[in-house]
Amino acid sequence: MRLPHNSNNLAYVRSLRKNMTDAERKLWYEYLRPCPYKFTRQKSVGPYILDFYCASAQLAVEIDGSQHYEPQGQQQDVARTAYLQAFGIFVLRFSNRDVLLNLEGVAAEIERTILMRISK
Repeated sequence: MRLPHNSNNLAYVRSLRKNMTDAERKLWYEYLRPCPYKFTRQKSVGPYILDFYCASAQLAVEIDGSQHYEPQGQQQDVARTAYLQAFGIFVLRFSNRDVLLNLEGVAAEIERTILMRISK
């Protein structure tokens, strides 16, 4: 299934790719980029931009900063997750802290989820 995207986001997506957070940069260069499963950075899906997306596993990996733990951020994340689930996309969320301090554990969880999703 082809995912909807907002072509108006293209310049913003490019900007996000160039200006990744420290946690996004660490996850991308130390695990996702060399990962045998192809990931895309800053994937536009409908009105949302996913931090990382693996099409073969229909998996979104989101790296959450402090704003995601505020009530408004949590409400937005619930709506975003519901939207993505309607397209069969599973969302994994990790905090910046998780990635920066426990990359090995984060990578293991991503790999477990990929294997579970592609074996369906």
